Amino acid sequence: MPRSLLRTLTACVVLLLATAGCSSGGEQSGGAAAPPDGAFPVTLNHAFGQTTIPKRPERVVALGYNEADFVEALGVQPIAERQVLGKYPFQQRPWQPNPPLGPAPQVLGGSTVPVEQIAALKPDLILGVYSYLDKGTYDQLAKIAPTVAQGTPDGSNAARWDEQTRITGKALGLEQKADEVIAQTQKKFDEAKAAHPGFAGKGLSMDFVISGKPYNFGTDDLRAQIFAGLGFKVRPKTQNLSLEQQGQLDNDVLVVLGRSKAEAMKDPVFAAIPAVKAGRVAYLGPFDTEFAAALGYSSPLSLPYLIDKVSPVLDAAQKGQAPELK
Repeated sequence: MPRSLLRTLTACVVLLLATAGCSSGGEQSGGAAAPPDGAFPVTLNHAFGQTTIPKRPERVVALGYNEADFVEALGVQPIAERQVLGKYPFQQRPWQPNPPLGPAPQVLGGSTVPVEQIAALKPDLILGVYSYLDKGTYDQLAKIAPTVAQGTPDGSNAARWDEQTRITGKALGLEQKADEVIAQTQKKFDEAKAAHPGFAGKGLSMDFVISGKPYNFGTDDLRAQIFAGLGFKVRPKTQNLSLEQQGQLDNDVLVVLGRSKAEAMKDPVFAAIPAVKAGRVAYLGPFDTEFAAALGYSSPLSLPYLIDKVSPVLDAAQKGQAPELK
């Protein structure tokens, strides 16, 4: 299976069930030096070239699957955000600013980018850092308003949360605010690492199960990046596995998303993994939970929630208690 198709499948299947999106590109703001904080025009590089934003945007469309969180983290309410299908009420996610920054964003409906709906909103900026745009759709959007796409055409090399925050900050003219948000979020990671020194340098595999098929997620997918941020060693590239290859998931700690402990233990190949037999596995639940939703956003707003929720579970897994996230 091509790597880009794998990322689209794994991310968008979760999107249908919770709120995870599709992989995005890496740091996009290279090239010419950005002007001082709040000064425009500013130019951002991305997969399809350069985008110049002539003035501070006031009508921002958050097109990427997690984009609204990053815009809101900088104190700006987008006028529209990408629809999340499935059971989770994504517009009521509890890690959003409270009270709200403004009226609820209009939902961009449909499984494809609704170009006409976006045009009717008359945006002055379209952010798609985590959008998985193709070139044809990008070209249509760029005729409506300055549009920032992901860093690579196929969506490989997912931007880290701090990179996406910096990109968003530059686009909005809020670079100083972005630095502050990054520092606050990093402090949360640092506090968790100090509270759990046993995480440092330990290997961790992320078993991501879609319709019975396992993947060993790497940090090229943002949903694995939180574990690296907590000090674990996580593989850099996502690995496609057959059921017979599940032994390759063995590690100091194994986390499982997409099937329960009871479901997983019915699989004899999985049950025979040494880490599983030793109880060094954390079962993080199905895709339609608040935790899975927060993991799909992996933003400065949702990461503190995730860190508080998952740190004690990982600690218990290291001790061989095979915990399930509740």
